[in-house]
Amino acid sequence: MTNAAESRSWSSRIRLGAASAATALAIMLVLNLFAAQSVQAQTLTVLYNFAGSSDGGDPYASLIRDAAGNLYSTVGYGGTSFAGGVFKVDTKGNESMLYSFTGGADGAYPISALVRDHAGNLYGTTTQGGSVGAGVVFKVDPSGKETVLHNFTGGSDGVDPVGGLLLDKAGNLYGTTSQGGTSKCGVLFKLSPQGKETILHTFTGAANDGKYPTYTSPLMDAEGNLYGVTEEGGSAQGGVVYKLSKSHKFTILHSFAGGTNDGCNVLGKPFRDKYGSIYGTTSSCGTSSLGTVWKLTKNGEETLLHSFAGGTSDGEYPLAGVIEDTNGNLYGSTETGGSANLGTAYKVTQQGKFTLLHSFTGSDGKYLYGGFVRDSKNTLYGTAQNGGSIGYGTVWKITK
Repeated sequence: MTNAAESRSWSSRIRLGAASAATALAIMLVLNLFAAQSVQAQTLTVLYNFAGSSDGGDPYASLIRDAAGNLYSTVGYGGTSFAGGVFKVDTKGNESMLYSFTGGADGAYPISALVRDHAGNLYGTTTQGGSVGAGVVFKVDPSGKETVLHNFTGGSDGVDPVGGLLLDKAGNLYGTTSQGGTSKCGVLFKLSPQGKETILHTFTGAANDGKYPTYTSPLMDAEGNLYGVTEEGGSAQGGVVYKLSKSHKFTILHSFAGGTNDGCNVLGKPFRDKYGSIYGTTSSCGTSSLGTVWKLTKNGEETLLHSFAGGTSDGEYPLAGVIEDTNGNLYGSTETGGSANLGTAYKVTQQGKFTLLHSFTGSDGKYLYGGFVRDSKNTLYGTAQNGGSIGYGTVWKITK
């Protein structure tokens, strides 16, 4: 079993959806400030500083990028009703709030990334709000009109959808709730273009199942099989990597064992490469109990590519997963660690060589919860949940 002393689960630190609106705001407001430091010829530029008012604040989630270079994501605070919103930052660093949540029937406190269709519509989730306050799946069109596609009931269909969504070619959306379901351990759901919800899997938390699919989103292969991770559950209760076949057969691909030889508490969005290997991060365990970067081959062989050690030259507590460049190098972020212990951006090769790309120092941002998006020139774009010139987070880029 995973040692509770070495495990630093998201649920014990910041399970926003389970808290009241007031508690969620308090948690978000406790974290603060952002600055720039170059490491190994990397240059960080702050594109936008959030003010925490009508422009939003506390950007937890990763960004997405359109063909013109505009960036989109969510903020968990601010907006006209201080219930968060959906924002855009253009190539010149101008920010606009595409939609501000009211905190009522339309949803409240989004902390997950968005997906975008070919028409420019944006889709995401909110942790609270909706018809019974259990969160919603929403759509925001290019004109800024919001539509609630599904209201979670808090029962068998789940509650606290703190993760992002997957959009398939037919327009179906797939996602998870971190809690709820018949076992109160979360669900994996599908939402048709007409808004019909289907529960694809209810997590039980058992040794042969997962528990709490938190701050993550599923993947799909060319055959329509789904893959994902859970924060807990599995044989050692350290979290799992799972597969749900097109015929809805559920399989555990790996159970994290915790301790010093494996990670535990799996958060963030995994990705699957062209060879069928899956990559991600654990927020805890590993050699220093500060989290890991892992690879799981198609044959089920797991490799720890990096165990975080903390200190000035490494990060600690990676929450968002990793992305890959064309050479197979992996890029990610950590919540804390680095020279000021305020978070880092890093690179890990397939051979496990670790490079610290940037240590955040406060004025450029601090506390990284989201992952990155990359352009064709290998410029990385991301968010810091807190910090910046005003204190409510930043949007930034790292170039060579």
